[in-house]
Parts: sequence; structure tokens; C-alpha cells
Amino acid sequence: MGDGVALAELAGVSKTYGGVRALGAVDFTAAKGEVHALLGENGAGKSTLLKILSGEVAAGEGAIRIAGEAVRFARPADARRAGVAMIHQELDLVPALSVAENVFLGREPHTRGGTIDRRRMVAATREVLERSGVDLDPRTPVERLRTGEQQLVTIAKALSLDARILLMDEPTSALSPREVERLFTVIDQLRADGAAIVYVSHRMDEIGRVADRATVLRNGEVVAEFSAAELTAERAAEAMVGRPVHLMFRADSVSEPDQEDVLRVEDLVVRSRAGRREPDGISLTVRAGEIVGVAGLLGAGRTELLETLYGASGGKVVGGRIFLRGKEFRPRSPRRSLRSGMAFVPEDRRIAGLALEHSVVANTVLSIVERLARFGVVPGRRERAVAGEEARRLGVKLGSLADPVGSLSGGNQQKVVLGRALLTEPVLLLLDEPTRGVDVGAKAEIYRLLGEAARSGVGVLLASSEPAELVGVCDRVVVLRGGRSVHELDTASAGEAELLAASMGDVR
Repeated sequence: MGDGVALAELAGVSKTYGGVRALGAVDFTAAKGEVHALLGENGAGKSTLLKILSGEVAAGEGAIRIAGEAVRFARPADARRAGVAMIHQELDLVPALSVAENVFLGREPHTRGGTIDRRRMVAATREVLERSGVDLDPRTPVERLRTGEQQLVTIAKALSLDARILLMDEPTSALSPREVERLFTVIDQLRADGAAIVYVSHRMDEIGRVADRATVLRNGEVVAEFSAAELTAERAAEAMVGRPVHLMFRADSVSEPDQEDVLRVEDLVVRSRAGRREPDGISLTVRAGEIVGVAGLLGAGRTELLETLYGASGGKVVGGRIFLRGKEFRPRSPRRSLRSGMAFVPEDRRIAGLALEHSVVANTVLSIVERLARFGVVPGRRERAVAGEEARRLGVKLGSLADPVGSLSGGNQQKVVLGRALLTEPVLLLLDEPTRGVDVGAKAEIYRLLGEAARSGVGVLLASSEPAELVGVCDRVVVLRGGRSVHELDTASAGEAELLAASMGDVR
């Protein structure tokens, strides 16, 4: 545990929101030179703990000490002055501004004349990017970056503060394996320099790689603490949910070789709005009852493929053909794809998957409003009945169906997005990173639902950056590189190592 000197301490800290207890008398420490993992299901209290440490919310009861000194943060700026920096899971960047402008937003260096010293800002940003192992031009507008690159910018932004306490909330959720290793190298250096790091992740392989200790929260309380030597995925998962959990399932495919191809893509080429060819030669098939994975490093074309199939990319098909249930299909718009039997769960649920300010009911039935309508009007009672039944089937934890969907935890928000897709009764289900940022219990539920969908005859195309997920869930995995399909693996005989090697170009 580092050198044992506590840099951040919570003693008996509690927090209540509108009568709902988010944290209850929690004791927690992060020591100098230590990576302390914080585990728990969505809604367990992890985010509340980080928000209290980062000054985003005030603790209800209890004490906070930084380097032994009692503090009380009224705002994030107070925490930053005390040496605490937060890396959020949800990107907190301004798309229209450059990388450098985002890194120094609100604390821009100035010239003697009082104007912003852009040259110094760009140079300082380039230095912190290089220190993080990130190859980006500081002058590039953030809106031009891919999601993973934007995540690296948020990490560089926190590192630029020279904080002694770093709070990392799912920092690798949008990173490629190579970028994850780069981040781990930075974390190792920070630990060696004496920083205290609080690390939140649902990926147990990451926890085993970087953590010195792990604390597990359940229902706002500390229920277990493990040393690095004691920690296993099974022990952590059982502590998180209070019962044994099967983390993965082997999809027993009900698809036979001569079963109908729900989807067939032949040498697909698309010209994007920016003029690039992405995809640039992808071929694959998905049979009824089969789960097919799509793998590849960041920028390989996973998201572009799924958005193209659903008519959501804005690009133009300039080569190849797409067949849906044996008939040639042109993906002109999401509405047309939806009516043709496709459903899509996008990568970023908060931006592309949900209307956060609207109710759970409205978000659940959004895609089937026409089916529920009678004489052009949708009866509220019917909406509530359908949404309530789906919430129960998926195990969505909520207060009321009338609550804004944005008030739910990340895992429960994802269940709403998936439930809405399944309500359309699709023949083809497209999923882009469906378990990104969700806890182990929610992952198990999502895997179960995908298995049910496949057994009912739905074809599933699943894009994921997690090799363990692809190998554990899918029947076959198609590997993309540079917008092309370059390899296909049968998961009955290939494992994570083979999949990762194929993604990186080794297809021996």
C-alpha cells in the first residue's frame, strides 16, 4: 500500500439524496504511491464517493482529510487547489474547442498584455500529451477526434494539473488495448512519483493489473476489502452483488450452417461525410440465432460499420452490397432500418441512445409508439404497462417509471436502451459496446438477454473492445483493421490471445 501515508481519507462519510441513502458512514483511504480500486455495482455509491472527494457534491456527515488536514470542499475548484483531479467516465470536453483549449479551459496562460498565450498553451499541452504517450496535435478541434482519443484528452487534462490525488472513473472505457497499456504505463509512473490514485473500473483484468488494494461497495456501504494478492474476479463479483455470479456465458448457438442468413455484407465500402472510405471492404454474415462479434483496435471501423448498417452514419455506400433476410438492402435512414427489422444499441447511450430528461416510460416505448397508438393517440396506461413489464423483465432498478431516465445508474440506463431495442422484435440486433461502463451484475443480465434473443432466432452483431466479452459471448468473431475485415475466428477453438493478435495484425 504505497508507503502507508494517507493522502486522501474519508471517515464516516454519508450522503443522502431526497431520502435515498447513497453512502452510509463510509471509511476509505488512498495512500501515497498506491492505486486503490473502488468496486461495486452501478448505484453502489462509487460515483458519489468520487464526487465528494472531487468537490462536486458536499458530504452530509463525516470528515474528509487531505494529507492529514481536514478539508471541506464547496466546489471542484477547491478540490483542485488541494491537489485532487478527477477523470470522468462521461467526457467533459467542449467539442468546438481545440485539444489545448480543452486541457487549459478556465486556467489559460496569459501574455503580459493580458491576452491568452496560445503558443505557451499549445506547447504545454504537447508536453503533457507526450508524457501520456498520446500522439495528437494540440490544435485539433476535439469534435474531429474519435471517442477513444477524446478520452485520452480528458486524462491529459487531469495530468496537466500535477495533482497528487487522481480519481479515475472508468478511464479505459473507450480505449484500445494499446492505449490501455499506454495509460497503465503512465499510472505506474504516477505511483512511483508518490501520487495516490483511486481507480474505478468494471474490468477485473485491469484491476488485477494496476491495483494495490480494492474496496467493494454495496448499497452505499463498504462490504469487503482485498489486497492485490487476494483479489479474484469471482470473489469481487460475489462481494459486489452478494451472491455468486456467472460473469460470462458460452452462447450455445441454435443456428445451423444451412440456416437463413439474417445479414450478409459483401465487400462493403462507404464514403464518409469527411470523404474517407470507412468501411473500406467489409464482408460478414450473421445467421438467425447466431451472435457474431466485431473486433478491432480503435479506428478499425467497428462503430462505422454498425452505424452504416443502421443508416445512422451519414455516409454513402459506394461499393459492395448488403442483404437483409435474403433481399438487397440500402440503409438510407434509422427509421427505414427499424421498419425493416433492425434494432441498434449505440456506443454512447447518453448522447445517441437516450433522451435523458424524459421519463423511463418515454424512453422505453420510443421505438414502438406507432404500434401502441390507437386512432393516432397513445394511451398513457398502455405505455406504462409496456414499460413496466419490460423494466421487470430486464431487472431495471428505479424509483418510478415517471423518473427521468438520466436519474438511473449507467447499467440501468443501458438496460432501458436494450429493452427498447428488443421491444421492436428485431430480426437483427446491432450492439456497439453494450456493456461499456456497466457493473458486473448488469453485464451478466445483458449477456443473459442476448442469449435469450439468439435462442428466439434473432441474429446479433456485437461490436466490443473487450476480447474476453467477444470470446465468451459470441459464436464467431470478425476482425476489422483499417476499415476492412481481415480475419474470422471461431470462438469454440480460439481464445483472447488469438483474437488480440489478429486485431494487431498477427493472423498466424
